[in-house]
Amino acid sequence: MSNPDLNLLVTLDVLLTEGNVSRAAKRLHLSASAMSRALARLRETTGDPLLVRAGRGLVPTPRALELRDRIGALVQEAQAALSPVKPLNLRKLDRTFTLRTNEGFAENFGPALLERMAQNAPAVRLRFLPKPDKDTGPLRDGLVDLETAVVGATYGPEVRVRALFRDRLVGVVRAGHPLATGEMTTERYADAEHVLAARQNEARSAVDDALTALGLIRPIRLTVGGFAASLALARATDMVATVPERHTGALRDGMHSFALPFAVPPFTVSLLWHPRMEADPGHRWLRECVIDVCAQELESLV
Repeated sequence: MSNPDLNLLVTLDVLLTEGNVSRAAKRLHLSASAMSRALARLRETTGDPLLVRAGRGLVPTPRALELRDRIGALVQEAQAALSPVKPLNLRKLDRTFTLRTNEGFAENFGPALLERMAQNAPAVRLRFLPKPDKDTGPLRDGLVDLETAVVGATYGPEVRVRALFRDRLVGVVRAGHPLATGEMTTERYADAEHVLAARQNEARSAVDDALTALGLIRPIRLTVGGFAASLALARATDMVATVPERHTGALRDGMHSFALPFAVPPFTVSLLWHPRMEADPGHRWLRECVIDVCAQELESLV
């Protein structure tokens, strides 16, 4: 059995509504002969005459009366599905967005994001997840709406990317630490004991590469899985933590931070999302909120 011509649904809806071939033809901008041919096709497809003559007019058959409400609802639903997306009503947006970020992002930018939600979209909820790896599978699978990352060769073309801010690594020690006074030199930095924040199987960083090029090696006493842990340990010991400056501003409160006394390339933190969410109004609004909040928070630090 061949598939029916779904365009006939609109024709049938108008015919059953008007109950008159001429008026139906006028509404559909068709000639009387074209409308008659369409009615003939409908009769053949449904196996029912649908409209039969009664005196000088036409009356619907029982089958036509049965179809009238169903067809109308189908046409309205199809028209709604194929219509442009309605303007986003933030006051009525009831949705939970999931963001996967490194430690420090929620602490630094979360409060401003929450304030933006409360003012514009009070029913929106945010869920921050830790970022233990660079796998974009959660974005692809719809488990995560947005992700922050330092984009490199590990990210393929299956994600959209928008730069958020430039960042650099800084050294951090507890208040009153010997390194908190005096000129910071490469030798002083390298001679101190360090706590390294690294993902699994990452034993070195750009800092170690830079020191190796200078013929130096820093003693790493302890390796932890994130910036928060490394800073907590540096706060309570004489170890040095080396972390992204802007990304960890809130986590470093009350500690002494210093610029690294040797060259380490800065990097860009970017926002990532899956292409299928590109045109989603709510998702697009959240992306712009994150971009705007990051820009405003960083301007306040300048």
